[in-house]
Amino acid sequence: MDKFSRRMIKVLIVYSTLFISLVVYLSYFEIFQAEQVVNNNYNKRQWVNEEYVLRGIIADRNGKTLASSRKIDNKQIRTYKFDKLYSHIIGYSFKEYGKAGLESSYNKELLNNNENPIREITEKITGPKEEGNNLILAIDHDLQSYTQKRLKGKKGAIVLMNPKNGEIYAMVSKPDFDPSTMKDKWAEITEDKNSPLLNRATMGLYTPGSIFKIITATSALENEYIEKTFQCEGSININGYVLKDYKGTAHGKVDLKKALIVSCNVAFGQIGLDLGEDKLKNTAEKYMLNKIIPFELLTKNSVFPHKRNMSRPELAATAIGQGKILVTPLNMAMVASAIANDGKMMKPFLVKEVINPKGRTIHTNLPQTLSTVSSKNIAEAIKEMMIDVVKLGTGKNARIKNVKVAGKTGTAENDTEKEHAWFIGFAPADDPKVAIAVVLENEGSTGGKSAAPIARDIMAAALNILK
Repeated sequence: MDKFSRRMIKVLIVYSTLFISLVVYLSYFEIFQAEQVVNNNYNKRQWVNEEYVLRGIIADRNGKTLASSRKIDNKQIRTYKFDKLYSHIIGYSFKEYGKAGLESSYNKELLNNNENPIREITEKITGPKEEGNNLILAIDHDLQSYTQKRLKGKKGAIVLMNPKNGEIYAMVSKPDFDPSTMKDKWAEITEDKNSPLLNRATMGLYTPGSIFKIITATSALENEYIEKTFQCEGSININGYVLKDYKGTAHGKVDLKKALIVSCNVAFGQIGLDLGEDKLKNTAEKYMLNKIIPFELLTKNSVFPHKRNMSRPELAATAIGQGKILVTPLNMAMVASAIANDGKMMKPFLVKEVINPKGRTIHTNLPQTLSTVSSKNIAEAIKEMMIDVVKLGTGKNARIKNVKVAGKTGTAENDTEKEHAWFIGFAPADDPKVAIAVVLENEGSTGGKSAAPIARDIMAAALNILK
């Protein structure tokens, strides 16, 4: 073979490789990336579609309209009826600022966008022939309103859900914003140091404090060899690190149940040491820490530290919900729900149905089990402990008359001088209808004192409203 032929073969190989690479890339793009690009807020094609299709209605579970569109002088006007109430759920849709919330994640459905080029050309000539699809939420408007009132003046988040099927009944994050006035106040909102655009319910990462002891208790019950009886003298020295109970209270001899009731740090710190990092992490990940929670809104992953070979002080701190562990309120509502639902954690969802303009249901979100966090027997054992937390222990302020409530309080130290106050729980404990997570950011008081009464009132309201 002469020199020229060899060169030609090399050139052909190079061009063939480039051609195959282009085919592979285009195939990958079409299969995995095309929909993401089509639905991207910066895709101007979406706004072209919006000019010709009346954006669908968003309504609560009872049909109350929460967001709608109308045409005025050939311009589409989006109306958010309840000001700040749904700012972090519905979000917003503005050509100037893009989209957020369900307006973003369900944009294709709200525009009834089937990418039909013939329809687009026709509508440019004759005007819109169709309306977008409508969303029916799992949210109950009355519960959403009441939840917002109970969080008024606070910074934090509340998630209320059905533990058996994953429906979100209410989700509130404070501070918030009014999407109907965003055009006039965009600079003010975006420059606010309190971050009102942040949905703390799904994106806020908080030190959990003692609510994490539910997960540590699960891991202890899964591993029968773990010591479950302790002598608490109010503190314990772990390699020079002094782990203290709240106000240095000495609880005396405690078993696992009493340790949870009185929220004994000394006992749970030792349980963490006995379990070891791998076993505790494995249980935490069953509860979806370090994992993506599939949800209609943007979420952050709760974090169990990825550090290998934690020191003994670090491991003890993690077992009581301190150290570098971080969780979202949504995830902790799901933790409570999993115990309420016999160890089955359900996938959470906001949208029940997508309905076309003629009233026909074209999509329904059905209940899905996301994770099995424990056996039914272990979940039942922890449920009984949580009942006693409310009946006899730190969660007394969550008691509801004539209703058995299960819960766990948390008072979480963080980078500021003021602790986060937590409560997670569910009711009625013998047949759970609702589960809740309440976090009050930098509240500076205990979860039992400030978060538990809020959870109590919201759960009581829910049991009356959802009959």
